[in-house]
Amino acid sequence: MILDYTLLIVGSGALILGTVSGALGCFALLRKQSLLGDAISHAALPGLCIAFLLTWTKSPWVLALGALLAGWLGVLIVSGLRRFTPLKDDAALGFILSVFFGLGMVLMSIIQRLPTSNQSGLGTYLFGSAATMLRSDVIMMAILGSAVLGLLILLWQHFKVFTFDPAFAKSLGLKTAILEILLTGMIVIAIVIGLQSVGVVLMSALLVAPAAAARQWTHRLGMMVFLAAGIGAFSALSGAWISSLIPKLPTGPVIVLVLSAIVLVSLLKQMRKGNS
Repeated sequence: MILDYTLLIVGSGALILGTVSGALGCFALLRKQSLLGDAISHAALPGLCIAFLLTWTKSPWVLALGALLAGWLGVLIVSGLRRFTPLKDDAALGFILSVFFGLGMVLMSIIQRLPTSNQSGLGTYLFGSAATMLRSDVIMMAILGSAVLGLLILLWQHFKVFTFDPAFAKSLGLKTAILEILLTGMIVIAIVIGLQSVGVVLMSALLVAPAAAARQWTHRLGMMVFLAAGIGAFSALSGAWISSLIPKLPTGPVIVLVLSAIVLVSLLKQMRKGNS
């Protein structure tokens, strides 16, 4: 019964994560911001550590807020580097990724030396530990995930026009700067809710891989988002189930392996179609 309950909790969290990250990953992929997800996930690590050091609690809401603020700070710094320095996008993202991750590792080592380090559990956020998720974690993921998907549905037409033609969107009177902030913020939230399940290192795969696979099957944005959400959900559930069958098998890496297999099949299908 305990094992069944644990699998239910892990599976529920994985389903939410796969659906949200798959849907939002399409916009990151189409806007050529795939590396942004990697940078944000790494930038969230020091936010988690600082939130713990300030509150001495593992509350999912507190840690999520810390990760969210750190992720946003990383985005703002990247934007500033793009605008006020000669650095290109990839260089700015790589710089933020390495600096924030290095700071996070330093803070993590400090926490591990504290008397309460065994109770902190922050080390699981590096590579993820879905088995340690609690009901409160899943509730937090469900609330944030529902809010993000609801906003995506509400502003669907705006995001669609902005993604494919920002200049045309601006000519229509749309507030492109606000849309940029909203879309980036939604991606940050999608990354934050997946850190405990998949971890800082692997989270970007859940954001990019479902979208990359779905892109090989359709050229319509609506269908692409639907397929990516389905692929993300299926991969997350499959990874959670497979990892439950083998003791000590981490869920996050298994989810990424399942995703990688789906991406490979999708690419092979597209290559065969192109050669025929």
